[in-house]
Amino acid sequence: MRDAKDLFSDSSKEYRTFRPKYPKELYEEILNVTTCRDAAWDCGTGNGQVASVLANYFKEVFATDINENQLAAAPLISNVIYRKSWAEKTSFSNNSFDLITVAQAIHWFNQKDFRKEVIRVLKPKGTLAIWGYGLIAIESPINDFVKAFYVKKMGAYWNPERRHLDKEYKNIALGLKRIELPKNRYITYRWSLEHLKGYLNTWSAVGNYKIAHPKEDPVEDLVQEIKSFWTKDQLKEIKFPIYLQLSKNIK
Repeated sequence: MRDAKDLFSDSSKEYRTFRPKYPKELYEEILNVTTCRDAAWDCGTGNGQVASVLANYFKEVFATDINENQLAAAPLISNVIYRKSWAEKTSFSNNSFDLITVAQAIHWFNQKDFRKEVIRVLKPKGTLAIWGYGLIAIESPINDFVKAFYVKKMGAYWNPERRHLDKEYKNIALGLKRIELPKNRYITYRWSLEHLKGYLNTWSAVGNYKIAHPKEDPVEDLVQEIKSFWTKDQLKEIKFPIYLQLSKNIK
């Protein structure tokens, strides 16, 4: 398997085009428990999707990632500072941030070391928000084909860190005071079959599969299986379940 730092190096454009964006309601939920708005750190920022939203609410946003190609694809915004950095060890000063966000990335980190870094750089009463999204849901019988693709076809090609998402991040604890939250958050879109194909090609497991089987195209095989249920120009509603954890640094 490839290391986490290599998983998305060759797909920064596709990642920006086909990966889902987070709904404003998610940001509102996070901001409602973040009283001070001086500085935020978006850790594992990728192409800066979350950082660019936080820039509307914070004086400064620091956005870090270890993937240079992803950082190069991020939008230039005056109050967003991008840095190449590991999540577990940064050059930030103690008690620097009112909010730390980690979107669809916490499962790649060394949990023990990241916990220490969060506690070091998060201000007293600061907020930590981590979230990710699970397997896409469309409609029957397409869901059955997608689930079989995820579990059986791609199963051996997911990096082991993926298990944290499969467990809905319930096994991740970072030593802060957890805020109890209601369940059932979703990202909802209407996608074409071609957009679904583009999204599936951003899966790290698909990249690992293609390295192991360079003459095969597993996503195209899946598209052929479901195209009788999804005409070329048809838009179907798709949903991603969101797994959100909010915590406060109570010192």
